[in-house]
Amino acid sequence: MLEELRKKAIFQNTVDVWIALCNERGREWNDVEGYRAFINHLMKKNVRMNRFPLCVKDTGGYERSKDKLALLEALSTMNTEDALVYVVKLDDNTLKIISGFDYV
Repeated sequence: MLEELRKKAIFQNTVDVWIALCNERGREWNDVEGYRAFINHLMKKNVRMNRFPLCVKDTGGYERSKDKLALLEALSTMNTEDALVYVVKLDDNTLKIISGFDYV
């Protein structure tokens, strides 16, 4: 899934990356705390990310569903760096860091 996402475009938003990672692992992706832990993991590993003003109406990507909308709306109510959406470059090093994320 992550490799397929990278083939579409090397720069992706972190919500779609999160969804792809969860789909690869057979996990639920609509977990707000899981997404926040994922963003914190990327921050701790010094992955370069730029804020991305994602419009909730324009969230095609992997899933155009009520669950994705609910995730984005929940994140938008939080005023923390780990609840934002970012753009990340899916180079080999970043994919390795993403693959190393383990959320229990």
